[in-house]
Amino acid sequence: MVEPRRPDTPASPIEKERRRFLASLGVLPLAVAVAQTPRPAQADTHKTQARIVIAGGGAAGLTAANRLASALDGARITVIDPKKEHWYQPGFTLVAAGIKPQNYTVSTTADYLPKGAELVAEKVAEIDPEGQKVVTESGQVIPYDYLIVALGLELNYAGIQGMNTARIGQNGMGSIYFGPQAASATYAAMSQFADQGGIGVFGRPAGEMKCAGAPLKYTFITDDHLRRRGNRGKAEIHYMAHAKSLFGVPIVSEKVRMLFDDRGVKVHQDHVMQAIDLDKRIATFSTPAGTHDQPYDFINVIPPMRAPEVVRNSPLPWTEGPFAADGWMEVDRETLRHKRYPNVFGVGDVAGVPKGKTAASVKWQVPVAVAHLIGDITGQPSKAVYNGYTSCPLITRLGQAMLIEFDYNNNLVMSFPGVIAPLEELWISWVMKTMALKPTYLSMLRGRA
Repeated sequence: MVEPRRPDTPASPIEKERRRFLASLGVLPLAVAVAQTPRPAQADTHKTQARIVIAGGGAAGLTAANRLASALDGARITVIDPKKEHWYQPGFTLVAAGIKPQNYTVSTTADYLPKGAELVAEKVAEIDPEGQKVVTESGQVIPYDYLIVALGLELNYAGIQGMNTARIGQNGMGSIYFGPQAASATYAAMSQFADQGGIGVFGRPAGEMKCAGAPLKYTFITDDHLRRRGNRGKAEIHYMAHAKSLFGVPIVSEKVRMLFDDRGVKVHQDHVMQAIDLDKRIATFSTPAGTHDQPYDFINVIPPMRAPEVVRNSPLPWTEGPFAADGWMEVDRETLRHKRYPNVFGVGDVAGVPKGKTAASVKWQVPVAVAHLIGDITGQPSKAVYNGYTSCPLITRLGQAMLIEFDYNNNLVMSFPGVIAPLEELWISWVMKTMALKPTYLSMLRGRA
């Protein structure tokens, strides 16, 4: 039984933070839903018979479908996606941390489809922007007047020699991104490591990736599990940084470096994973000095990521520049409109822009793209701009997180000034991540946030 704190006992920093949070509860739920949320460009619905095809029924695709259905009267909206399940991907880290069950991240795609929109439950096989049509895996041809590409990205596990996703959770190997079951299996493997100690290896791939803060979060989470079980002294934690920095925003990178240093995490710069021996428990990294074989007792594998094959094999990707190699869509970074096909938009992970592969980015990107599409239909061009807003609730231990928000220019943005400081480890930021963000996300899918 916990003995109550005496009235004359000074409040601890955690207690003060708890009180501060409770004082904000009256406005926090509303603030989470509406803070910094772009509004649709038009308040009234517009009559149209435009054929709008949305390739992809994930977070970005469903959000776009709902916003368009609310703003347009008579539009023929078609969403193409074979997946029956919808995954709340920001929750994968929480499942892998052991604080949420696997089903926390799973719902049904059809639950979020707007009334009147058609769902074609097939895979997109071809995108033909010249002919203004999309072809499905069965050969169905779907013409469009406007196309929104929201196909997400491809986890290129084949890019790591020796990797086998069927063995996630076995022999000390975890990989959060592969799905809800993989996240749960990763927790089981990490928990066993936390009970025994040994060598833990973490890192991220080179190139663009979704939620670039996730590798850092899981490093912190594992460190905290070891400490809570009294086994941190029995463990080494190695973080293999793909470059010389730990995070794309310099001030955040320095903060993480300081926290890693404080907690004894050994950082190795310019290490990119190339291969893994799942039986011997050895990961091989490329470095400027050659290859480095790193033994492990637990490893969190994060594969390289690229645009889906159907996009890479279409005319839509960048043909030069930093986004060309992995096939990211060539879109204007402020409007999300394709640079060569003006009736095509790319939103979410597939967009070739400098920031924005998070669910929070979708919340800002989609209203901008939809506003420009509606502007084309009405003949009233939109001035809406996406400024690169990205949010990362960076868990630093169980019960604390830093709410990192930033834009294209690496400026830190604060949605809750006076309540949440971006570079402080706070309980309120933890509550935002574990409790407040999912309801906001689901509201976003329905076009209301």
